Amino acid sequence: MLKATTIVRRPAVRADRVADTIELDHAGRTAPAASLTTSGGLSVEVALPKAGALEDGDALRLEDGRLVVIRAGAEDLLEVRAENPARLMRLAWQLGGNHVPAEIGGDGLHVPASPATAELIRGQGCTATPVRRAFRPEKMAHDHSNCGHDHGHDHHDHGHSHDHGHAHDHGHAHDHGHSQGHDHDRHGHSHDHDHDHGHGHGH
Repeated sequence: MLKATTIVRRPAVRADRVADTIELDHAGRTAPAASLTTSGGLSVEVALPKAGALEDGDALRLEDGRLVVIRAGAEDLLEVRAENPARLMRLAWQLGGNHVPAEIGGDGLHVPASPATAELIRGQGCTATPVRRAFRPEKMAHDHSNCGHDHGHDHHDHGHSHDHGHAHDHGHAHDHGHSQGHDHDRHGHSHDHDHDHGHGHGH
C-alpha cells in the first residue's frame, strides 16, 4: 500500500505530478480516514504527521513523489433561499451560532441536510430545497489556519505575544516607570541635586 505523509495545498499542486484523484465529502475531507482508495483503484495509507483538514483541490503526496488530488464529492445538502437578504443574514448568523457549516453563494446558502437544520431554516422564514452536490463551506474563523495549522497558529500567537509584550513592556511599563519615576524618584533626585548644588555654590 502506498503511503501519503504530506498535504500539498492547492496553489502548490503541480499538474505533472498528479497520479490520481480521490473524491471525499466534507466530513471525509475534515477528518481523512486512515486508508483511502483513489478513483483509479490505488490504495493509499494516510499517515500525516499532524491532523489537517483537506480542501477541494489539495493533494496528498505519496512516498514516491506523486500526488493524489482531493476532489469534493457530492453529498446531500439543503439549498436555502430567502425573500430578502436581511432574513438570509439572520439565518446565517443562527447557523454559525449552532456551528452548522455553510457554503455562501450570491443569492443563497447550502448547508448539510438534517431535520434539525431544516426546522431552523423554516423557523427563520426561509425555504430549504434538498439537493445533491459538492459542498465547499466557508472556513470557520478558528479554522483559518488549517492550510497549515501549526504555522498559522504559531504566527497568530507570535503576533499576539509580540503586540501584548510590546504594549505591556514598552507602553505600560514605560509610562508607569516614567510617570512614577519622574514624579517620585526623579523629583527626589532633582531636589537632592539642586539642594547639594545650591549648598556647594553657597560655600
